[in-house]
Amino acid sequence: MVGRVFLVGAGPGDPELLTLKAVRLIQNCDALVYDRLVSQEVLDLAPESVELFNVGKRPHMHSVPQQDINALLVSLARRGLTVVRLKGGDPFMFGRGGEEMLALRAVGIPNEIVPGITSAQGAAASIKVPLTHRGLANSVRYLTGHCRDNAALDFDWEGLADPSTTLVVYMGLANITEIANQLMAYGRSPDTPVLAISNATRADERRLNTSLRDVSCTVKVAGFQSPVLFVVGDVVAIARIQEQVFDVVEDNHLVVAAE
Repeated sequence: MVGRVFLVGAGPGDPELLTLKAVRLIQNCDALVYDRLVSQEVLDLAPESVELFNVGKRPHMHSVPQQDINALLVSLARRGLTVVRLKGGDPFMFGRGGEEMLALRAVGIPNEIVPGITSAQGAAASIKVPLTHRGLANSVRYLTGHCRDNAALDFDWEGLADPSTTLVVYMGLANITEIANQLMAYGRSPDTPVLAISNATRADERRLNTSLRDVSCTVKVAGFQSPVLFVVGDVVAIARIQEQVFDVVEDNHLVVAAE
């Protein structure tokens, strides 16, 4: 009898941010195939009898090629096992969940997608910065900081330079200098606030407030290690004054209430 594969979002790291469905599947699966961004606290939810498979990738060092991960999922399911493929964040947000879903579907393996809180949402909640905010940002765009096979970044730089758009850059540490330079070249202000955050929602979370002009230098000096999420936009200013009380936004500026 063929088993079933669940592509499950593990969220940004804090196990309390898992969905109830994700917890139930992790606690009752036969095999757990996980990425390096899945926290140990999440892995500890699995039963002692589970078969564990670490297929994590690091920048420029893909220890397990994607086609081998696909083959592993198929092999485990064909053994009749209930398989949880655990991915940091959400399976369909820069997680190659679509590729694995199609590979399973191609050979007739039953599968299901269980969404998770993506890193952008987890980070925004942790740092108390809304990704959209009336008068400051009326849209948000998610983008990856690197392309397949290290190809050149080919983005809609003119659209990304819109000051009313919040940008969230995943996996952007290696190319943050180019990203910042391109945004400024296309008209985004060098003074645009930027917040860099690593290990969002975890006990070892690190944050760094900077600007588009200085971001590449400051994250290097601070010794940030991948993965790092970058939030770019005027909404980041809210993090800088969150200890104060503000009333409204007027003319695209925060108006701080008098104490």
